[in-house]
Amino acid sequence: MEKQPLSIPVGVSNRHLHLSQADLEVLFGKGYQLTVKKDLGQPGQFAAEETVDVQGPKNTISRIRILGPIRKQTQIEVSLTDSFTLGITPPVRDSGSLAGSPGVIVKGPQGQIELKEGVVAAKRHIHCTPEEAVQLGVKDMDIVSVAVKGGERSLTFGDVLVRVRNDFALEFHVDTDEANAAALKNGDLVHIVR
Repeated sequence: MEKQPLSIPVGVSNRHLHLSQADLEVLFGKGYQLTVKKDLGQPGQFAAEETVDVQGPKNTISRIRILGPIRKQTQIEVSLTDSFTLGITPPVRDSGSLAGSPGVIVKGPQGQIELKEGVVAAKRHIHCTPEEAVQLGVKDMDIVSVAVKGGERSLTFGDVLVRVRNDFALEFHVDTDEANAAALKNGDLVHIVR
């Protein structure tokens, strides 16, 4: 009997930002701490109650959710549709790869920051543990294809980055544009294709 491939649950990522502690304090006040709204699929990650407005050269998008915990550097992740609204052209990159990306103005209730760089469209990717990577037949930084089968919008996503760490949970991350193209929602199952 042929072994079934390991199913990977989908995590749809809406526009969001990660803040450094210094930037959080400019936006919300000295010593401010984020308030957990709900836990996310990755261990230790959470959506915060707090939101900010992000202003680009063309328009502002209001109430963008902050994700915690605090990071070393402030980063904003948007879809390409969002980038048209803001009037910027973010590169499609792995999280944290911010050099040369466009900047925006971030407005909070206590102040604002002007980022010189820091806005990206997140590269679609798979999170998994080393044990799951073995089951999937992949290693950290591999590039694979992922199939969405069934339903009215089946398709195959190419150029999917694999990220392997002990503190990850198995999940395929796409942004809202990509999820809508394949009619995907959180928790749907996909597979790596060979």
